[in-house]
Amino acid sequence: MTFRILVADDHPLMRAALRQAVSDSLPGATTIQASRFSEVETALHDTSDVDAVLLDLHMPGMNGLIGLVLLRSEFPALPVIVVSAMEDAATVQRCMQYGASGFVPKSAPVNRLGEAIQAVIDGAVWVPPVDAAEGSTDDRDVAARVAGLTPQQLRVLAGIAEGKLNKQIAYEMGVVETTVKAHVTVILRRLGVVSRTQAAIVAARLALSSPTDPVPDADVTEAAADRDLSRAVV
Repeated sequence: MTFRILVADDHPLMRAALRQAVSDSLPGATTIQASRFSEVETALHDTSDVDAVLLDLHMPGMNGLIGLVLLRSEFPALPVIVVSAMEDAATVQRCMQYGASGFVPKSAPVNRLGEAIQAVIDGAVWVPPVDAAEGSTDDRDVAARVAGLTPQQLRVLAGIAEGKLNKQIAYEMGVVETTVKAHVTVILRRLGVVSRTQAAIVAARLALSSPTDPVPDADVTEAAADRDLSRAVV
């Protein structure tokens, strides 16, 4: 079977390393590239036969977990595998809570990526062997509340996370400011907060702090198939 995989990462050399990993693990697979979240959405709207997405949490426009939830809301049947330099158990657990079908650390051996893709395409969930992290009741509650937001409300929440004014969000979304204000009202109610500032605090938690992302060495992308993703970085 021939797979079509969307590789989404803002580092060109990391995309090249991930594409090579897909090729090594799944011979005959084709890849589509995206360097920002808007390109991910465009590619998925334009291409109906994508089998899985390899998604970096920190590309432009992602806003961390907000982008993940938005993607799951727009394309609920599409498996999303987070590929991230953030490898702690808490981050893995939060990604799964917010709808990821799999999580692969960027330091994982290349064969793990193939295992993860095959597993999620087959309908399973794939996570790395990490120490268990007990998620707080508050984390689970926020995840459930955010999952109940519509795609448009998630876009407004992403704008709030970036500190944008209602008029800025309205301009970017192509709607009138009163529509954004209405969305903000619903967001506050759904999140169980009473002010935009409190909503911004929740949104900032979902955006996650950006790690120092590894950048692959160009020569390594042509190395032998037994290398791992961690060797593809400097």
